[in-house]
Amino acid sequence: MVVRGLLFSGVLLCTLLSVLLSSPAFAVSQLEARLDKNPVMLGESVLLEVTANSRLPASSINFRVLDNNFTVMVPSVNQSTRVINGDVSHSTVWTVTLLPKASGSFTIPAFTVDNVSSQPIKIEVLPVQQGSGTLRDVFLQSKVSSDELMVQQMVYYDVTIYFSGDIQRGSLSEPQLDDALIQQVGQDQEGTELIDGERYRSITRRYAITPQRSGEFTIAPPTFTGDVIDRDSARQSYFARSRTIVREAEPLSITVQPQPAGYTGDWLVAGLVTLNEEWQPDQQQLTQGEPVTRIITLSAVDVSENQLPELNISMPDGFRVYQEQPQARGAERSGRLVAQKVITSAIIANTAGEFELPEVKISWWNSQTDRLEQTVLPGRTVQVQANPNRPATPTIGSEPAAPLANPTPLPQSSSNWNWNYTSSALLSGWLLTLALLIWRQRQVRQQQPQLQKTARSSFDSKSLRSACNSNNKAAAREQLLLWARHQRILSHGSLTTLSQQLSPGALKEQVTQLNAALYSDSAVNWQGTALFQAWADYRPVSAKPQREDQLAPLYPE
Repeated sequence: MVVRGLLFSGVLLCTLLSVLLSSPAFAVSQLEARLDKNPVMLGESVLLEVTANSRLPASSINFRVLDNNFTVMVPSVNQSTRVINGDVSHSTVWTVTLLPKASGSFTIPAFTVDNVSSQPIKIEVLPVQQGSGTLRDVFLQSKVSSDELMVQQMVYYDVTIYFSGDIQRGSLSEPQLDDALIQQVGQDQEGTELIDGERYRSITRRYAITPQRSGEFTIAPPTFTGDVIDRDSARQSYFARSRTIVREAEPLSITVQPQPAGYTGDWLVAGLVTLNEEWQPDQQQLTQGEPVTRIITLSAVDVSENQLPELNISMPDGFRVYQEQPQARGAERSGRLVAQKVITSAIIANTAGEFELPEVKISWWNSQTDRLEQTVLPGRTVQVQANPNRPATPTIGSEPAAPLANPTPLPQSSSNWNWNYTSSALLSGWLLTLALLIWRQRQVRQQQPQLQKTARSSFDSKSLRSACNSNNKAAAREQLLLWARHQRILSHGSLTTLSQQLSPGALKEQVTQLNAALYSDSAVNWQGTALFQAWADYRPVSAKPQREDQLAPLYPE
């Protein structure tokens, strides 16, 4: 009987709770809004919390009304029900992170739900230089290489994270600009800097932004989200708590000018443009019927490879030209992007004599001097000597042979098909083409081992093992990036980019942990043995080939 009574009481209690939890919420009678801090420094986030004493849909409050003065992050909604001594209470809490867009005094308006409104809140946003030291544990600064530029001109955008404590985890979004191409340049640069008498660590990331249309624009700044160690809790307890912070750099305005009126041709804006050529084999005189290779390289600074125009390369009569598909590639040098286009052609002189190769010219807009310029590959005179192994052919500029007097008619062949000079020329051309293909294949085979040797000489698994065993975060990151280039997982980028390219598994998690540990002052938080074991066990799902980043020098000797 006692057991049956307990079972009946338990069922009754569960039924009562189910009814209470599933019953419709009471009408809202109270709506309260508050901020976690006020005033707030520009670039620092503030949490807005709105609480209603009822279970309400998440869409009951529209936070878009704050967009004019704040960057509004995605709100989180929490609903709860409490039963105390038979009294049931419901609540709905909206929590949203706000990032002020400018300094000054602003008002967060009242929110209304079912004719119940919260009180408006006045908030003071202080400029960076007026903030106290406690508010500047983490902050961002951004700058642009030029705020006035031409359309399709590349501008460099730098964002720097300054922090004085330990960051456990962190992520940085990209800047945003409408109708523009944005890409990261190189790897993050770490350093230290003394600001207002306090020592800060810094991490700087560079982006290349290329606007595609003219006008007045504002670059939306990147946002940093991370977890930092709470200093107050660290002083009071051995187990320090962490808190989540959101920081944003200040927005920057730029002016983009259109192309100059009357400009014709391909539009190219660069800091420097060069044209160079190379002949293989390098010789002063060509031989009739023997192939040579001509390599023309177009190089440009502050340009991506897809912006390089086509070159107008012409040859005089008397030459046969077999041009390969142009190869475009880009790389980072000293914090700037360099692009190159390589045009390789096999050239065969059909006739002996002297020839003038025309110049190769390209027009471009100099972003350093803000004026139109031309880069010219000068023309050259080429001497072609007759090949003693080939039948004699008239040279360019020679006198025509005198006609024979009373020529004797040739006997007619009884065959329906005659071998003539046209047949000889076709056969010679076919043989020359075959010889050219064989020669090109041998050249490629000779270059491949050397290229493979150069590409693979940069990564050393022993160095990665040593870095992991000694918990050297910087050395481990460098070796991982070299390994990624060696495996052609990526051609450039940071550990964040590498983590995105890896297939899910232990190595992806370890790379993410290493990237997070690089923000921390203490090496105890990261152990490298797990990373090396994950690397040794890693088996990629699929390989993603990347382009080689090695470029020819801008000024070859």
